[in-house]
Amino acid sequence: MSDTDKLDEAGTETGFAARRRTAIYLLPNLFTTAALFFGFYAIVMSMNHNFEQAAVAIFVAIVLDGLDGRVARLTHTQSEFGARYDSMSDMVSFGVAPALTVYEWGLKDLGNAGWAAALVYCAGAALRLGRFNINMKVVDKRYFQGIPSPAAAALLAAFVWAFEDLGIERERWLGILAWVISMYGGITMVSNVPFYSFKDFNLKKAVPFWAMVSLVGGLAVISLRPPVVLFLACLAYSVSGYVLWCMGVRVRRSPDAS
Repeated sequence: MSDTDKLDEAGTETGFAARRRTAIYLLPNLFTTAALFFGFYAIVMSMNHNFEQAAVAIFVAIVLDGLDGRVARLTHTQSEFGARYDSMSDMVSFGVAPALTVYEWGLKDLGNAGWAAALVYCAGAALRLGRFNINMKVVDKRYFQGIPSPAAAALLAAFVWAFEDLGIERERWLGILAWVISMYGGITMVSNVPFYSFKDFNLKKAVPFWAMVSLVGGLAVISLRPPVVLFLACLAYSVSGYVLWCMGVRVRRSPDAS
């Protein structure tokens, strides 16, 4: 610790390090604000029953949310404010927006059971984000503890988008399916089920030729019917954690945690 980064008598850090943690940096917070905008836009679109636009907006928010942290690390502009602001944005984009979208789309006709499922999902997102904030430096970074809120939001958004794209008339059985997926997403977010985080995936590492062929093939499959393929992909990831759990994988303390 430098001479300007000292601890006062109460043990509080002062100087440049303290100012850095409380600083507000423009670039990463622009991405966070953009994600928040699309989350709010999804809410407005769902209230107007433009469900495809709402689903697409949630996916755009997911992409932007994945960029803000990377931009902050690349530009060395991480801050305590940015982390807290990101959590608030995530609650809107991945908690409230998906819950309201699926409620307006298929849960409303189920009465009390419908809004209860939306509440379970929304509360699950809030609890998941709170637990993530206090555990992110403690648990093994290779796995998420419970499905991450962006993945749960993607599951609900892709579900709505896929059935809107298929043009299937919304009947009671679709409402029941929406109820099951909403409850599943909410409960899985607060579970201890491990989900692979892909944080140890190295894009700079050389890959065999078949990997590039598989990538091209995957893009070709997605292009056939993007909403349906995205829903199947999101559904597969949401189930993968339980497969890992059955294989004996558990989320443990990170080797780097003290």
